[in-house]
Amino acid sequence: MSFAVSTATMGQGSYPNTRKTDQVDDYHGVKVADPYRWLEDDNSAETKAWVEAQNKVTFDFLNKIPYRAQMKKRLEELANYPKYSAPDRNGEYYYFYKNDGLQNQAVLYRQKGLDAAPELVMDPNKLSAEGTTSLAYFNLSKDGKYAAWGISKGGSDWRTLYVRDMETGKDLTDSILWVKVSGLDWQGKGFYYSRYPAPEKGKELSSKNENHQVWFHTVGTPQEQDELVYEDKANPQRFHFLSTSEDERLAYLSISDRGKGFDGNALYYRDSKGGDNTFRPIVAAVGKFTYSPIDNDGDKILLFTNDGAEKNKVVLFDPANPAKENWKVIIPEQKEPIQNVGTAGGRLYVSYLKDVTTRVYEYDYSGKLIREIKLPGVGTAGGFGGKKEDKFFFYTFTSFTFPPTIYTYDIATGTSTVFRRPEVAFNPEDYETKQVFYTSKDGTKVPMFIVHKKGLKLDGNNPTMLYAYGGFNISMLPSFSSTLIPWLEQGAVYAVANLRGGAEYGEAWHESGMLFKKQNVFDDFIAAGEYLIKEKYTSSKRLAIRGGSNGGLLVGAVMNQRPDLFKVAIPQVGVMDMLRFHKFTIGWNWIAEYGSSDSADHFKNLYAYSPIHNLKPGLQYPATMITTADHDDRVVPAHSFKYAATLQAMHKGSNPVMIRIDTNSGHGASNTAKALEGIADIYCFTFSNMNFTPKFKTGTGDGGQKKGF
Repeated sequence: MSFAVSTATMGQGSYPNTRKTDQVDDYHGVKVADPYRWLEDDNSAETKAWVEAQNKVTFDFLNKIPYRAQMKKRLEELANYPKYSAPDRNGEYYYFYKNDGLQNQAVLYRQKGLDAAPELVMDPNKLSAEGTTSLAYFNLSKDGKYAAWGISKGGSDWRTLYVRDMETGKDLTDSILWVKVSGLDWQGKGFYYSRYPAPEKGKELSSKNENHQVWFHTVGTPQEQDELVYEDKANPQRFHFLSTSEDERLAYLSISDRGKGFDGNALYYRDSKGGDNTFRPIVAAVGKFTYSPIDNDGDKILLFTNDGAEKNKVVLFDPANPAKENWKVIIPEQKEPIQNVGTAGGRLYVSYLKDVTTRVYEYDYSGKLIREIKLPGVGTAGGFGGKKEDKFFFYTFTSFTFPPTIYTYDIATGTSTVFRRPEVAFNPEDYETKQVFYTSKDGTKVPMFIVHKKGLKLDGNNPTMLYAYGGFNISMLPSFSSTLIPWLEQGAVYAVANLRGGAEYGEAWHESGMLFKKQNVFDDFIAAGEYLIKEKYTSSKRLAIRGGSNGGLLVGAVMNQRPDLFKVAIPQVGVMDMLRFHKFTIGWNWIAEYGSSDSADHFKNLYAYSPIHNLKPGLQYPATMITTADHDDRVVPAHSFKYAATLQAMHKGSNPVMIRIDTNSGHGASNTAKALEGIADIYCFTFSNMNFTPKFKTGTGDGGQKKGF
């Protein structure tokens, strides 16, 4: 069917009218219309024509913003500095990634010792003409002779794996297809990976993924000869991951079943020492709690778990006495949640979160505290790990105005020294970061970071971007991005709210923002906006909200509930149809977090806040720019397509509502250029709808953009 474009009034322009159908579904006796169901077919000619028509409207609007080219240029100027990863040692070599500044993909190097000249290992920029193919995996065998590496094309979650001989630098003939949601761990002459059966041709980016399998690939053999290690056809919506211990003696099989609403996992192991390939249970059944192997201490296994410790603990599992009552607590639960546990030099490095900032402590394997690692300031530190024989390792520290700085940590002395500090063309002393605690609707105190120029006037007139996520046990930690600077330079405010649903205060904080308590997350976000207005950082005419994925759902739900509170809304790659999310790719994986419309009780809850289903005709909604991408096979673009069509049909008033659909990108931007273009358009759309004109230094130029709207 062809798509004939007609237009309707849209603020300062027009947008396409979208064909409606009479599709109605019955959910437990409730009739629910789904008039834009046809947009779920991302391969149809009609959908493609709709995408083209919508993008034309959006980019026509953006192109008329007079400072769009200046904003993009300023973002490029600030992003154009060398960025390094912390080095990772394998034998005599240290491997690291480097982006010279504006390269679309970081380049992989290695050097023989820290003082040697780096040599090129792999340049992903050469894998595609547009630089949209990324290096998704690079895992070395224990002896460093081989590397299993994998690519993602256009931001897709599908991976293709290859094997490289690191002595010759040449790739072997190995090629492994349809890898997804996978670890990649070596054992002996090959490695383990997880994959799905090949999807139906033409539906690779949208069809439901089921029957997750673990395979073992032997170097130098075709994929057809790979050994099927584990599958469970009776439970097709389970995830199966296989990892190995540092000494490669143990293989761990983790099984989760989130499609059935279980938030935890089962964990099995097999020990190659005895030559027995049988997987033996550490925890036999999938349930509420999570279990992750940290390391083996001889025959015994250190585990990280929230079983009986909602803020997490470390225990020792003894295969000779496997019952839970025999597990020995090595590091007990504390007031602050444990974020993660790393190992190096025979020590444990335990990272805690204290009011959303990192604290790190060093222990021996018996649980004896050795020292607290002094960090450079209040912020986020990560990378505490290495090999058992290491005498030192590298970690990274960052905060909102503290660019990621790599430190060397000496295990014997406990001292940290700067290894590499980035040089970004801005002065961090010009800015300040505050952490405040505001009160949500039910009285809960919620933390929020607020970043702005020093000396900011609290006159209620500052453009403010409020960002949050609020789900899946994920914490929003302080971190640096050069893309934030052009926003702050204009005297604008950036705020990050640490809503319930995340991991900031342990599992109870997560649980208070999931399933039937999801409304708490929306209340927390609304209260954050009200706080910023009450404290005169901004006003409802200068307040924007932004979030991606689960955060896109957040923005959509909140702008439905309080359209008066916000001037601009940027829902990015959001889960917008809460009744059908589980029908695409791995969407069923989110049932543990949201519930499912297949259940009458959960349907009632989901229907009450689903962004698409709670838009009301005749209301004026905030100026909205929805963003998605054609290769997003995690939150399929149909969510955003249907939401945009519904919002355009319902909305009345002068605020523009539009959708920006990227090409050759996935759940995130597939290269640096696309990332910078995307953020430039978000800033320009936001400023223009706040009636705020940013000022740029003379000489940045406007790239010949048309003046006026």
